[in-house]
Amino acid sequence: MSAALSDIDISANVRRLQEHVARACERAGRSPKEVTIVGVIKTVPVEAIREAFLAGIRQFGENRVQEAAEKKPHFVDIAPMMIWRMVGHLQGNKVKRAVEVFDSIDSVDSTKLAKLLNANARTKMPVLIEVNILGETTKTGFPPSEVPGIIEELASMPNLNVHGLMGIAPLTEDKKQIRFVFQQLQQLRQRLGLAELSMGMSSDYEIAIEEGATMIRIGRAIFGERVK
Repeated sequence: MSAALSDIDISANVRRLQEHVARACERAGRSPKEVTIVGVIKTVPVEAIREAFLAGIRQFGENRVQEAAEKKPHFVDIAPMMIWRMVGHLQGNKVKRAVEVFDSIDSVDSTKLAKLLNANARTKMPVLIEVNILGETTKTGFPPSEVPGIIEELASMPNLNVHGLMGIAPLTEDKKQIRFVFQQLQQLRQRLGLAELSMGMSSDYEIAIEEGATMIRIGRAIFGERVK
């Protein structure tokens, strides 16, 4: 493990995170069992991922197809207990490999990508629809108004199974704006009757839980600052 990560107590970080999740759930009148922690492992070495697994994390999010493909063989002994989720922007030329590596694609941001996934998936692939609530040009994702139509279109694709929505809050210190985005995502999920809502990261996951997140994507709060 790198020197930076060797100084990090991942197990203690996971326990602390679970405690914060439980408190956020209590404030929202929810059970911690309703919230899944997805450990985001971009640039994280396999030793640290295994430590997180031993601490109780079972779902892992990766931004890069090749990086996940290189890491996954190191976990053959615990493979049935791990779920690998694609949480970054997926390029069309990486789709064929992605459906082999990942258990879920959580960042479907175009109909073109959905069609490619449907054409390449060997079994019914769980997916989340990425939504860009504020129309930020720095983010991918569908405008909220287009999501119902996209859901209907994907329902006709036999190899895709839409489980829910994914969204990212704006990079701001304004908690009211962050909460507004999460509220909009939750309202959209409820209107569409979807099971999952992936939102909230290390800096804002407690607000996300209070507003209805069923999955939170956590990197820094488990593994420390990303090694570039």
